[in-house]
Amino acid sequence: MKPTIAITMGDPAGIGAEVTVRALAHSALYQICTPVVIGSAEALVDANRFTGCRLSLHEIQTPDQAAGTPGMLDYIDPAPLAPGSYVPGKVSAACGDAAFSYVTRGISLAKSGDVAAVVTGPINKEALNLAGHHFDGHTEIFARYTDTTNYAMLLASGNLRVIHVTTHVSLRQACDLVRTPRVLDTIRLAKRALRELGIANGRIAVAGLNPHSSDNGLFGDEEAREILPAIEAARAEGLDVTGPVPPDSVFVRALGGEFDIVVAMYHDQGHIPLKLAGFRLDPVTGKYNSMSGINTTIGLPIIRTSVDHGTAFDRAGLGTANEGSMIEAIEVAVQMANAKGSGIC
Repeated sequence: MKPTIAITMGDPAGIGAEVTVRALAHSALYQICTPVVIGSAEALVDANRFTGCRLSLHEIQTPDQAAGTPGMLDYIDPAPLAPGSYVPGKVSAACGDAAFSYVTRGISLAKSGDVAAVVTGPINKEALNLAGHHFDGHTEIFARYTDTTNYAMLLASGNLRVIHVTTHVSLRQACDLVRTPRVLDTIRLAKRALRELGIANGRIAVAGLNPHSSDNGLFGDEEAREILPAIEAARAEGLDVTGPVPPDSVFVRALGGEFDIVVAMYHDQGHIPLKLAGFRLDPVTGKYNSMSGINTTIGLPIIRTSVDHGTAFDRAGLGTANEGSMIEAIEVAVQMANAKGSGIC
């Protein structure tokens, strides 16, 4: 049976509604899953109009009411917006609160088993905090509402997969957080991530923190003091781990097929190569020709994938947003749901 996938639309004032509508205009997605959008009816109507997709919008109350028919978008609106509270491209507490309600409804449906996975559209951290929801992003919301303490962000674009030891902290804090127990936990989560993606015996590369992985102590000692002990402990557990690999070459080697996943030490170390691999901006039109890439939170008791871009308020309402990352996020969610159902992970 096809899995039912919840798609939380994200901030109504951003491009979330547009990329959702554009993605679900691809009938091939309905062959692999039954998508259910959780979001604003008003924003979906507008997105349907300015994208020219002309999908039939079908409001439901529970996922089992979804028709799952190409050309029809099944949606749940748990927090209808008050008139005038939604303006494309404008940060507002009302939209932040609505976006938060979409995410928490998706989590609830996944925990109860009513959906097999949750795919999240982009939220705006400023709007979220204006509404009184003080989280750094989706990852922290999912961790809080699933009572999860050991988790990590995984990014993927094609055969390049990256999982992070640290994410939304300053670079100074990230360096301080690179400690053996945390690195070892992330290596273990990398193994779990590969299993959840259906890769049974994955090859894990661990990036160094310093240039050239410190060149035997010339540029720091974190590799010898903190990272290598974690790698050795993981190998003792039977994991196929290589490293510390110099950060300026590890991603090239992974793209070449030498590794199945890379453990990155901090946010930009992992995000920059992923976006270079998957995003293509046309210098003439200013539009993205490609937005390949997704992220997912590993370590949760439920499946969560997400687009790998933000709300893009400057493009909201223009009908120019690229749906590639949303399509990929849905496809990966289905892949993970099927792997879970088959007992691979």
